This record gives sequence, C-alpha cells and structure tokens, in this order.
Amino acid sequence: MTPDTGLRPMKYRTYLTTVIIAVVMSFFGTSCGKKDKQLGDAITNRDSASVMTTIGVDMYISEEGIIRYHVIAEEWKYFDKLKPQLYSMEKGILLEILDSLMQVESILEADTAYYNIDEELWRLRHNVHAENIQKEEFDTHELYVDNRLDKMYSDSLIRIEQDKQLIVGHGFESNGNLTKYTIRTTEGVFPITETE
Repeated sequence: MTPDTGLRPMKYRTYLTTVIIAVVMSFFGTSCGKKDKQLGDAITNRDSASVMTTIGVDMYISEEGIIRYHVIAEEWKYFDKLKPQLYSMEKGILLEILDSLMQVESILEADTAYYNIDEELWRLRHNVHAENIQKEEFDTHELYVDNRLDKMYSDSLIRIEQDKQLIVGHGFESNGNLTKYTIRTTEGVFPITETE
C-alpha cells in the first residue's frame, strides 16, 4: 500500500486549471463584447429634464431687496437649459402679491404656473382665480403677470365678481395689484342678488 500524500496526479490538476481558465475567459469575453450603458441614456434631450425639483414649496421672493411674492406650490421645477430659463409649477400654485409692508395686495391661484426668468413673466393656466384687496374675484383660463411692467393681462374669457354685480368679457388688463383694470370686450353685466 502506498501512503496518501494528498497530492493528485499532475494530469488531473492541469485539466482542472484549464477548465477554470476557460470559464473565466468566457466571462471576460461576454462582458468585453458589450458596451456599458450610461445611467442617463434615457434622457436624450437635456432640455426635457429639470436641474432641480423641490417638493412642498413655501417661500418668499424678493425684487430689488423688497419681498414681493409669497409662493406655495406642491412641486417646483427649474429648467436651466431651456431658452428662456423656466420655473414650472404644474401641480398647482398659490401666489400672494405683497406690498412694501408685506401686506397681501392680491391672491392668485391656478392649477399650473410657469415663470419665465429672463422676461420676469408669470403664466398661470387652468382654473385661474384671483382676488384683490377690495375682495373682487377674477376667474379666467389663463393670466399673465408681468413683473417688469407691473401689470396683469389675459386674452381669455374673464369673469369678475364685484360686491353687487358680475361682469363677463373677453380680454383683460390690470395694474399689478388688480385695483385698476379694463375689459376689452364686455359681454354682460349682471346684478348679484342675495339669496338664501
């Protein structure tokens, strides 16, 4: 009887080494044949992706060192590659316009809002509702707020509810706090009567 040295025959070790090398090479061969995909391959146009998305926004915006706006939005996106650069609030917005003493001059609400940074222009769309300091209510489909010219305007149908009458018309222009306004084409003025 020969003693067990724990060594296997040379032929078996060579065969085992060859098999291991072949398996390892097959893994390298398949992985080298494929190109690594970048994580951002799904985004082909960088303009379509926001550089910043903020959830649950409640902030104040100043102009020339004076706080002018209080903004509440569920979601706020910033598109830095668009021309012009744009803020987008597509899940609703409440915008309070403030005077120099931070008192609310007017309130604007809409389902969707965009802010053109270069032109300092707000565009509010869908179910736009506004109120001024005299408690007059304005309802329209689309409203623009021009910060540079300190005015608001719309080309859509507008409904203005005052204390004792309702005015309906097309086209609207106002100063920045909705206290002085004109309707381009008035379609009707209806008295408001108190009902139970």
